[in-house]
Amino acid sequence: MENGTVLYFTMFENMGDLRYLYFILACIVYCLIVSFNFSIILVIVLETALHQPMYILISCLSINSLYGTAGLFPRLLTDLLSHSHTISRHACLIQAFVVYTYASYEYTILTLMAYDRFVAISKPLQYHSIITPKVLACMVTLAWVFPMFSIGIGLILTARLKLCGHALTKLYCSNWVIVRLSCTDYTVNNVFGFVILITTVFIPLSFILFSYIRILIICQRNSSEFRRKAYHTCLPHMVTFVNYSITILCEITFSRYEDGFFNQAVAVILSLEFLVIPPLLNPLVYGLRFPDIHSKIQHYIKTFKEFLMI
Repeated sequence: MENGTVLYFTMFENMGDLRYLYFILACIVYCLIVSFNFSIILVIVLETALHQPMYILISCLSINSLYGTAGLFPRLLTDLLSHSHTISRHACLIQAFVVYTYASYEYTILTLMAYDRFVAISKPLQYHSIITPKVLACMVTLAWVFPMFSIGIGLILTARLKLCGHALTKLYCSNWVIVRLSCTDYTVNNVFGFVILITTVFIPLSFILFSYIRILIICQRNSSEFRRKAYHTCLPHMVTFVNYSITILCEITFSRYEDGFFNQAVAVILSLEFLVIPPLLNPLVYGLRFPDIHSKIQHYIKTFKEFLMI
């Protein structure tokens, strides 16, 4: 089988007429994700009072949600209505790049959020001199560029492999699934994949945990009012972090089991959680927990309703 081969998604087999129900559900979920995240971005962009590091990072999280789900849902919705579930190898690698960079961006952005809250709580008087617009721009750029290059190199290594199979056992293209189709040695891919996992998941994960532990220690040494304010700003970030960590753990666990270990329903849930739950819940968490964002969203909804009634 040549490198320019056509690959085939096997999970769409035997869905029958249920695929129309799945299409409707997926379409509703995608519309909600786009609406929720676009609302967060729009409010933060339009309101100059929200042009602060914490809110800018929240908007980055929503932008990443739109980016990641754009790599999944359009193709998924098309496959649910199609009788042909094939994809070219190059298109598959592009989808894998989008999905993997989305997963890495989520952690790098959460790392910046943890650092931002750590500085704000541990050094409140020096916060604006430490987290300057220039420093923030550099951090955000690095958070986007590093995963792009590291994952890009990993997929280039995958592209060089000769494939002897064509069956993709997920609803989207996964680098590990493509690598397992190879009939040549892929030790280099395994080693580099482990390096990527450490640098884009475990190191950010460790830094985030360290930051929040330090924040908890600082809070315990201060007044109850100080703790209340600190927990109020940190809790949404911690909820987002825990939520995403659980979903990404499910994905990593699922990808390491042999095909057929889970039944199809469980396999679909485990493989899609990190691409559906965080993009859907994150804007709700920030929209409800941050009064500045919540009040502005309500204001725009009220204005829009008044406009429709004219």
